[in-house]
Amino acid sequence: MTTRPQPGTAEWDAYLAEGNAKQARKRVSADVLLRDAAGRVLVVKPTYKEAWDLPGGMAEANEPPADAARRELSEELGLAVELRGLLCVDWVAPHGPWDDQLAFVFDGGTLSADQIRCLYPRDHELSACEFIAPDDALAMLPPRTRRRAAEALGALAGRQPAYLENGERVVP
Repeated sequence: MTTRPQPGTAEWDAYLAEGNAKQARKRVSADVLLRDAAGRVLVVKPTYKEAWDLPGGMAEANEPPADAARRELSEELGLAVELRGLLCVDWVAPHGPWDDQLAFVFDGGTLSADQIRCLYPRDHELSACEFIAPDDALAMLPPRTRRRAAEALGALAGRQPAYLENGERVVP
């Protein structure tokens, strides 16, 4: 019979690290719903995807989703915004070569005229960014992202965060 190590010891930390190494890891993305004064939605054109997307991107190891959203906005668009809350979380099933993922969408509020005037892609990952009327912006997004963005817009209107699976609202 093996005895369990005592908490607070190096053996305990090694025991926990072994368990941590065996647990599943999730990919995490964090996007931000940003608007202009007319209520149009900011969409971006990644250079590595065929379709348009919401601004944001993948979290790095051990990075909180909100921090990932802020970092991606800064790196890709030169934006610093205060996140106003969570609009939805979407569990995305494995697809193609990718494992499953948790996709967060945060409310980034309405950008000022000064912020918009200075807005342009700041790195090689984006080729364009545009404010588009919500229905037209949704039409530019791929199906799963479109459903997620539509739920985020709905949550924004009703101030109720949504839990989704593959872009579809689920009652947990």
